Amino acid sequence: MEKTTLFDKIWDAHVVKSVPAGPDVFFIDKHFIHEVTSPVAFLNLEKRGIGVKNPSRTVATPDHNVPTVDQDKTIKDKLSRMQVERLRENCAKHGIELHDLGSAHHGIVHVIGPELGITQPGMTIVCGDSHTSTHGAFGAIAFGIGTSEVEMVLATQCIMQSKAKKMKISIDGVAGKGVTSKDLILYVIAQISAAGATGYFVEYAGSAIRSLSMEARMTVCNMSIEMGARGGLIAPDETTFEYLKGKDYAPKGEDWDKAVAYWKTLKTDEGAVFDKEYHFDAADIEPMITYGTNPGMGIKVKGNIPTTEGMEGSNKTSYLKSLAYMGFEPGEAIKGKKVDFVFVGSCTNGRIEDIRSVAEYVKGHKKADNITAWIVPGSREVEKMAHEEGLVKILEEAGFELRQPGCSACLAMNDDKIPSGKYAVSTSNRNFEGRQGPGARTMLASPLTVAAVAIAGVICDPREVFQN
Repeated sequence: MEKTTLFDKIWDAHVVKSVPAGPDVFFIDKHFIHEVTSPVAFLNLEKRGIGVKNPSRTVATPDHNVPTVDQDKTIKDKLSRMQVERLRENCAKHGIELHDLGSAHHGIVHVIGPELGITQPGMTIVCGDSHTSTHGAFGAIAFGIGTSEVEMVLATQCIMQSKAKKMKISIDGVAGKGVTSKDLILYVIAQISAAGATGYFVEYAGSAIRSLSMEARMTVCNMSIEMGARGGLIAPDETTFEYLKGKDYAPKGEDWDKAVAYWKTLKTDEGAVFDKEYHFDAADIEPMITYGTNPGMGIKVKGNIPTTEGMEGSNKTSYLKSLAYMGFEPGEAIKGKKVDFVFVGSCTNGRIEDIRSVAEYVKGHKKADNITAWIVPGSREVEKMAHEEGLVKILEEAGFELRQPGCSACLAMNDDKIPSGKYAVSTSNRNFEGRQGPGARTMLASPLTVAAVAIAGVICDPREVFQN
């Protein structure tokens, strides 16, 4: 009997038809949409005189360019307001479930899907957003699609897609003090580069991965795209089942028992072959931070920015261009660099565990005077829990500003922009030029490192700031 991977099992079960020497017609279980990539797709459906094939399989929420203050008021930015209004109109017209601004379950699409239990093992999930890979933490095939593909899924509940190659990344051992899931994935990306998994779907495995909570697993899978992967996934286990049990959209009663029985089959067979494998030791990983303009340009916070030794031609030119944008020099230490902003939030690290960890470490401390500190919950549910658990009071006493749910300062599509030339240490997923605003300089790190930087006012090792 052929040994197959988890990816193979889910993929093959969703192929409607294979096109000879071409892509597969691939069935999609759940389609998430938001205000940015869906309006044109709906407009094209209207022009073609066709509707949405299966509205019950689509879930919507506005998140990318919504404001994170005064959400009960009219959106000031005209384009953002129009996009949100179109989303409302399209959802009402086609009978699509919408978690709108102000509703109990509004939030970032990749936060509300899991917390509602919409995301489940064995599913195929797409969204017009690259970080759809987040949902792979549940043992699902989840990936981002373009606007024309959003239209295709709305019209047919299928997509034309070629099967990706398979990569396995194993991290074994026990992570050291101060090392989080964000550090694990930043380390991996730094090791294999921002293009190292191009063309692959990645399965994460190993004891260090299995020891992670669901929220931490989502952080890892979220950033799969940042090393070029089509997506990433982790085999479901008891941690997965415990997280999903009792959630609004999770199966109930006998259906739950049947679902879990099926979910337990979703694992890679012993001896199954991957196209490429990497193995890492968790003991080698320390708190990480990026210094350049792609997520692969990462180092240990106590380390030095790499020199240009061994670099030639265009590689050296682009490297120096990146450092010039950041205002850094080859070979210098990153520790001690002054910072202006810190941001905790996004679909990478805007969940309740992230906010809890920051509150735990900043309790009794005050942020540095030079720091503007924003903390943005990934959903209304996260915001509610933060208030109920007293986290908001702790954070505000430490000088953090808690804003309302949304993508916020992860990307410059809303009002939460970092000013030109300013440095931000961010828990988001991308540090491209201008990602957080024109001229903004972004360094990616874990919520724990962000908390330490907020207190110290400079890049620092969280293990030294929070020694107890």
